[in-house]
This record gives sequence, C-alpha cells and structure tokens, in this order.
Amino acid sequence: MKKILLSGVKPTGRPHIGNYFGAMKQFVDLLNSGDYQCYFFIADYHALNFIQNAEEMRRNSLDLAIDYLALGLDPKRAILFKQSDVSAHTELAWIFDNIVTVPYLERAHAFKDAEAKGREVNVGTFNYPVLMAADILLYDTDVVPVGADQKQHIEYARDIAQKFNNAFGETFKLPEPLILENVATVPGIDGRKMSKSYNNTIPLFATREEIEKAVMGIVTDSSGDVPTNVYAIHKLFKTEEELKPLYDANKGKYANLKKALIEDIDAFVKPLRERRAEIAKDEKKVLEILKDGAARANAVASVKLIETKKKIGAI
Repeated sequence: MKKILLSGVKPTGRPHIGNYFGAMKQFVDLLNSGDYQCYFFIADYHALNFIQNAEEMRRNSLDLAIDYLALGLDPKRAILFKQSDVSAHTELAWIFDNIVTVPYLERAHAFKDAEAKGREVNVGTFNYPVLMAADILLYDTDVVPVGADQKQHIEYARDIAQKFNNAFGETFKLPEPLILENVATVPGIDGRKMSKSYNNTIPLFATREEIEKAVMGIVTDSSGDVPTNVYAIHKLFKTEEELKPLYDANKGKYANLKKALIEDIDAFVKPLRERRAEIAKDEKKVLEILKDGAARANAVASVKLIETKKKIGAI
C-alpha cells in the first residue's frame, strides 16, 4: 500500500515564486511520483491567526485551491479539501488539549517567537501545535513534507500520539517528517528571503507588467560585475551553465541582465498564468472539487474520531 502523505497550507494571499520553489512544487512532485496517497488541505482555521475577515478568507481559500489545480494537482489522485469542512480536526484537537500541558506548549517556536517580540499571544497561536497534531494524526499519516525548520511540528504530533497511546491504548500512528532536501531559499527583490511580510515578492502568477516592475526593482550591488540578487533569482529558471555566457557577455550591464530575467520568468509563468485563468472561469467546479475532497476526507477522519471517542469513553 502507498504511504499516506499530508500537507496543509494557510490561505494567506497570492503565492510568490518563493512559495513555489520552496514548497508547492515539491508537493505536486510528490503526488506525481505515484509513491503516496496524498491529502492536501487548505488550513483556514490556522489562518484565523492572520485573517479575520470573512470575505477575504473565502476568497483566499478558493484562490489557493485554484493555484494548486493550476500547478498540476490532480484532484482525482489527491484529496484536496478545506480544514474547516472536516470538523473532526477541531474535535480531536480538544481531546488532545486535555493530555498536553502548558509548559509543553510554551516550548513551541511560534509561541516563543511571538512572546519574544512582545506580542499579546492569542490562544490559537499558543494552541497551534495541538490543532496541527490533530490535522496529521486523523489520517494515519506516514509522512509530512516540511522544511528542516518545521520539524518541531512533527515532533509535537508524535509526542501527542504517543502520550494518547500510552494513556488509552494504541490508536495513532507516529508520523515521520519528510525533509525536503535541496529546497531553494529564494531571495526577494531586496536580497532578503522572499516574503509577503517584507513586500519583496514576485507573484507566482504575475502578469508581464508585474514581472517587469518587480525585476526592475531588484536591488543590485554596484561593486561587482555580477548583480548577486538578480543572479540568485535567475538560477531558479535556468542552469548555471546556461547563464554563464549571458552574464559573461553582460558584465556590469545590469539593465540587460534584468531584461533577460524578465523574459525567462515570463516564459515560465505565462503557461501557469493562462492555466490558472482558465480554471478560475469555473469557480463552481473548484467548489465541487473541494466539496468532494471534504467528503472523502470526512470518510477517513470520522472513522479515526469514532475510534478515539470510544477509547476515551465518549461513546
């Protein structure tokens, strides 16, 4: 039998090329490898920490589904659904809440980071690892693809599963992290890591005009022949062997190199942009895909939830 793979993505706005090369491409590649039964969910409940506007949440969730379909995610081979459409996620999280402790959750990176920055921490941020554990454990997940910096999330899920199993009997499978190797850290147009919070992104489905504006705004270092930030982004779209003659012939000619980068990004983005526009014409069909995915996810999650409730005496 295929191993079960699960991944969730928060619907926090337009994806950029950093999101694509850093995670989205790998998720679709893992599905297309044929090695896994894949669950991909839109983590709208997790996103409530960032978005507290109903229309924005609806729009972002639908857009994220369209994005994944445009990138080649086949809903017949993967289960694509919204987290909020499977109530077992939050019900199981409450059950787990009663076997974890406050000091244990205080060790979570997200909580420690928020506290260090002096932010008032809401319960959702503090409890984030418990809901994430429920997301993972409901489906007898074998592997969760994550970057090395997100490994703690899987460790929390394993700890909570083990604690429940010790208290109530063998119930949950212990998942493993699938560390995405050789994942590019994509620089933004200012040289820092590409991030919406830095406002330094190149949108994944950008128009030609948006690409031109973003690329011409890339910060360049006038001290060398090769503009470091331009070259770092360019390497995502062409091999170093392909780029060498171009950069050798245009030493110090930053405008020429930026124009070449515009052409290469647009050549890559254009078919994705056109495919996305075609899918977006039929939003009803996308909603049907999410509805079908939720039904398939519920069929699995409800079985695990009933088993769990029997173990704790709720049934």
